[in-house]
Amino acid sequence: MSESPILEIRGLSCSLGERVVLREISLDAAPGETIVLLGRSGSGKTTLLKTVNGLIAPTAGEILFEGRPEREWDAIQLRRRMGYVIQDAGLFPHWTVGANVGLVPRLEGWAPERIAARVDELLAAVGLPPGEFRGRYPRELSGGQKQRVGIARALAADPPLLLFDEPFAALDPITRQELQQLFLELRRTVGKTALFVTHDIREAMLLASRIALLHDGALELLATPREFLNAGTGEARAFLAGLTETWRQDG
Repeated sequence: MSESPILEIRGLSCSLGERVVLREISLDAAPGETIVLLGRSGSGKTTLLKTVNGLIAPTAGEILFEGRPEREWDAIQLRRRMGYVIQDAGLFPHWTVGANVGLVPRLEGWAPERIAARVDELLAAVGLPPGEFRGRYPRELSGGQKQRVGIARALAADPPLLLFDEPFAALDPITRQELQQLFLELRRTVGKTALFVTHDIREAMLLASRIALLHDGALELLATPREFLNAGTGEARAFLAGLTETWRQDG
């Protein structure tokens, strides 16, 4: 018998003012699965992520997290059960790396020695030796190192769901590739469910268990990367044309 979905989105719609941003979206995310939200700018990807995180209220439909409607969750506890990684990492500049990573466990009342052990464990897992990086400040880190810290912070309290909002988009190609490989390795070792926003078809094909293609606020296609290659929708063909062109240039 298969496990129940970590996340269930049912007929979700959202309007911001008079603008309809999301239109009747339905999808599930199973344990350990990475759903990549792919789409152009303005397609609703980040709004959907923020709605899942409780930062934006839907106009219609519902979201179930761990089998429970989100409206029944305390908002703070809900967000602490979801790790969130954004494009610029969002680190507190006057806190050390160790303090940034240990934020949610500290808010959850973990003992200091347990927090310290967890911080060191996660820094090592994301390729930042704890003895070298624990006491540094964000200003002393490169962009790629900041994102590694952001990923460690998202994992710190062992949440069942991770949310990634174009976390690698501003990085140089080599660093981006390194962090994509880190993501795949962490998925293999920690087995978290994730929603990952991107507009990059190559990133989507590499990281996704399934790709949710958004177009004008609607879910146009939900498919595995292999299925996506044979998709016949107009928006899918537009992204695949870009993928073909990139491969031709690389070749």
